[in-house]
This record gives sequence, C-alpha cells and structure tokens, in this order.
Amino acid sequence: MSTSSTAAVRADEVAWRHLTVPAPSPVPVRLHEPGAGSGTSTGTGGWLVWAHGGSWQYGSAADWHPVTHRLAALTGWNVVSVDYRLAPAHRHPAALEDVLAVLDRVGERAGAEARIAVGGDSAGATLAASAALALRDRGQRLDAQLLAYPPLNPSCATPSYRRDPAAFPRPAALRRAWRTWRGTGPATVVAPDGTPLHSTPLDAEDLGGLAPAVLAVGADDPVADDVLAYAERLAAAAVPTRLIHTPDTAHADLLDPHSRLLPRLADALRDLP
Repeated sequence: MSTSSTAAVRADEVAWRHLTVPAPSPVPVRLHEPGAGSGTSTGTGGWLVWAHGGSWQYGSAADWHPVTHRLAALTGWNVVSVDYRLAPAHRHPAALEDVLAVLDRVGERAGAEARIAVGGDSAGATLAASAALALRDRGQRLDAQLLAYPPLNPSCATPSYRRDPAAFPRPAALRRAWRTWRGTGPATVVAPDGTPLHSTPLDAEDLGGLAPAVLAVGADDPVADDVLAYAERLAAAAVPTRLIHTPDTAHADLLDPHSRLLPRLADALRDLP
C-alpha cells in the first residue's frame, strides 16, 4: 500500500465499506477509498484517520459520512473514519485508545512509503491532537495532523466564548461535555507502556517533535481563542504549523455542504511534501 501521488476524484468514484480494527475493544471504522468506485484505485495520497465531532458523546462515522467521503474525493487520500467509544458509557481515555488502535493498524498495513495523517473536527480534533502526542512519545511516525476547531481548554473562559452568547457551542454546555467525557478520573492517563494519554494537548509540557499541524477555525467560533493559542504554542515549539482562520465561519462548519474550511483542509493535505 505505498503512495506516490495525490489526485482528487469524483465523489461517486469513492467507494466505502465497513471494517473492524482488532483491538482489546474492537473498533468499527468506515473506509473511504478514492477511485475504487471506478475500478481503478487512485487513493494514492496517503491514509487519513479521522475522528468525528459530537462533544465526545454523540455522532458516528455514518453521521459524518458526507465529510469524510468528500475529504477522500478532494484529496485522493484513503480516509478511515473511526467509530470510537462515546461518553458517558466510555470515558477518557477510551476514545483516544480507539483512535490510536486504528492508527496502529493503518501504520502496519499502509506500507513504508505511505503518508499517514490523523485528523478530526471539534471533539474529534481534540482526540486527534492528543493522538499525535501519543504517537510522538511512542516514536511512531505521523506525517500530519489536521485539527478543525478543537475545543482545548476545559474552562471555556477565553474571550471568544463570550463574544456571542448565542453561538454554538455555548460555554456552559461545553464545560459539561468536558466533565462528562473526563469523569472524575485524571485528565492525563498513563498507558501500560508508560505513554501519557492526554485529554487535551494543552496538558503536555513539551510540544516539540510533533507532526506538522494544520489548524482550522472560523472567526465566529467560540473555540477560536483555543485554536489560535495552540497554533502559537506549536509554532513556538518549532512544529511546522499552518493556520486557516476564516471570517464569518461558525463551529461545526465541516457539516455544512457549503463548508468554507473543508476545501482548505483538503488543499493543505494535498500540499504535504
């Protein structure tokens, strides 16, 4: 499964199928394969493991199918959408462990020359950022992280949360979501191999050595200050960082058929060296 080029394809030429990734808790995924619908595989851009949004409590790979299907079509990358375990039945680090299990499987199967990225939107982007940290700490390769409007600070207290009291997500609701997902356990759990599993990358003392990051957020998004501050921290740690900051764009933009951010994320992925 090596890769050599990146090419967009028609959406109707992206085939998809359900798979289950072996793990202590098996992980269902939805695999989108560019070109497979035409009988000629053009999914040569690489492999993108995607975590959907939903405040760590809602959503599924099926609900996010239009997003991941379009990403596959626009980028020519194989997109693996993760049906991770949801809170409150499964609290941190269950969802993160599921994303990491899928990344491990992709790393085993993709081939030595294949590019591998992790990404997500909203709560899924928080998971993706934490997964990137875990892979760094384990010495595993990762070529990029695509983070669309991740909530990063559980206090939800920065000025962007107060700019429009009616904007989604409202800070009180998002604080409840953080508590529901993290429960009463530690914010950072240590895996059996000693790897810290962070519920937010802000808890990591050192961001150096992380995979190149693409962060996307709209100016009207309450989590904008979280994202802008994290982009600054990444850049200060010498992590190659690209910020997509668009006007008149709200949270959950990727779910909009006329999304402003999704095409730009696709461009960033296609532009990877």
